[in-house]
Amino acid sequence: MSSSSLRPLSSLPLLRAAALSVLTLASLAVQAQVSVKEPWVRATVAQQKATGAFMQITSTEPVRLVEVKSDAAKIVEIHEMRMDGDRMMMKAVSGLDLVPGKPLELKPGSYHVMLIDVVKPVNAGDKVPLTLVVEGRDGKRSSVEVSAEARAMNAAAASPAAPMHQHQH
Repeated sequence: MSSSSLRPLSSLPLLRAAALSVLTLASLAVQAQVSVKEPWVRATVAQQKATGAFMQITSTEPVRLVEVKSDAAKIVEIHEMRMDGDRMMMKAVSGLDLVPGKPLELKPGSYHVMLIDVVKPVNAGDKVPLTLVVEGRDGKRSSVEVSAEARAMNAAAASPAAPMHQHQH
């Protein structure tokens, strides 16, 4: 065999490896479309069995936040809080749409994640694991792992919130 006949055969595995790399990068790009800024959870006080989680979520594609999971609570729901006259109303919602490039802010007094029946007290400084589940228009779901730091009850007013018009990703 001449060396010229070996070249095409030896380059075939390299082409396969390059193609796999491109496919791997493409699948990573799909998973990396959602970013989370400033995730935090309100610390609990004695006997408190529920708390809220807050963050800013941005996506490069139109997706829907359809579920949040956490080992820190037996029930985790996406909630809406709003004023109805002089009464504060809170209810679970089936999901929230993320508009490309526009941060979705989950914050006290608005949309947020509710951790119900927490398995143990959440103390300031604790790291609370959250898994955000987003669904694309094609129905495919992907997960984003988040570690949210617990802050004291009065921390919401003291914490700096990034302006909604900034896009750093």
